[in-house]
Amino acid sequence: MAQQAAPPPTRRRIAVASFIGTAIEFYDFYIYGTAAALVFNAVFFPDFSPLAGTLLSLGTFAVGFVARPVGAVLFGHFGDRIGRKRMLVVSLLVMGVATVAVGFIPSYASIGEWAPALLVIARFVQGIGLGGEWGGAVLLATEYAPPGKRGLYSAFPQLGPAVGFVLGNGLFLLLDATMSDETFRTVGWRIPFIASAVLLVVGYYIRMRIAETPVFQAALASKEQVRVPFLDLVRQQPRVLVLATLSFVLAHTLFYTVTVFALSYGTRQLNVDRTTLLLAAMVAVAVMGAATLLFAVRSDVIGRKRLCMASGVLAAIWAFPMFWLIDTANPALIALGMTGALLCFAMLYGPMGAFLPELFRVRFRYSGASFAYSASGIVGGGISPIVATDLLARTGSTAAVSLYLIGIALVCVVCVALLKETKDDDFTDGLS
Repeated sequence: MAQQAAPPPTRRRIAVASFIGTAIEFYDFYIYGTAAALVFNAVFFPDFSPLAGTLLSLGTFAVGFVARPVGAVLFGHFGDRIGRKRMLVVSLLVMGVATVAVGFIPSYASIGEWAPALLVIARFVQGIGLGGEWGGAVLLATEYAPPGKRGLYSAFPQLGPAVGFVLGNGLFLLLDATMSDETFRTVGWRIPFIASAVLLVVGYYIRMRIAETPVFQAALASKEQVRVPFLDLVRQQPRVLVLATLSFVLAHTLFYTVTVFALSYGTRQLNVDRTTLLLAAMVAVAVMGAATLLFAVRSDVIGRKRLCMASGVLAAIWAFPMFWLIDTANPALIALGMTGALLCFAMLYGPMGAFLPELFRVRFRYSGASFAYSASGIVGGGISPIVATDLLARTGSTAAVSLYLIGIALVCVVCVALLKETKDDDFTDGLS
């Protein structure tokens, strides 16, 4: 009993435990997006035209987003019934094993149609793992947070995507600089996937050393669990679930337009070398990471809604200038265009780490936050790069892509406006 009465973990341990998993998970997820934009069309779809190969590569990328809501429901179910910690460990293992497996899949030239089939399977498993990661990580952070600090604590896992992206792209840059194009296409792209095994071991060790959250322990003691959390969520908060999901589509759309579509567009349409584009994206993501922390903390003061709505308005304003800057093919202006878009992303993503969990009652909070985040990714992350590529091919201009971004941004503004402000709500009982 003495061990159970031990003091709660320090802020540093909570920060590391919630951050490390999302950094690893998003490293895994983003290196796939980078590889899909740069080499998968040649490795797995060589018999198709460059455009068709690119669309098919992005299609395998989209499979992960389709799988994420499945993972959200699965991990959310058990996370709401038996605990946050256990599901965070399992999701990390699922994601990590699938990522390493991608690095060992033979090319189309070696095993034919089995190669893209195995790629799709591995990507689907990746998506299931990530579907359970984000919601559990933000709950781990926010359910430990003291009153008035949920935005600050939610920033810990929200920094994971920026760090994961920089790690993954940094490794791609190193490989690109030290290998010939042929070596990179045959062997080099596999190294970031296989190397993720090291990160997996580190993340597993850290996650195993954190205790269950006090909010969930209180829910266990009061028998707050329900038999099927997701069904209870759909019955009791359907409107909130739909609005929360639609409001977050913009975040995925902005991020993956910059980090996936822009890479493909820049290399194939503008003939900008991939090193320049990767460096520009890394600069933009580094600024995004700092801004995510800033906006998450500010949301504890001025509220979640104001920042999220402002993000939508600014994203709509920036939709055309972003591509005007990228189209110059000037490295500094490309970085500026990307940075502006990812600052809009950070203004939405930072507050959402606390906003989404706060919207849902504790007994189905894992399910609600995870599903809203993951389902929004189907359109924003999975479909948007494909739509953008198709619009570009049909019109020959990025103007249609900008109009698409504006439409998504306006949907975000309307949906957030219809949600209530939550920063001062009682987090132990959820919304009532």
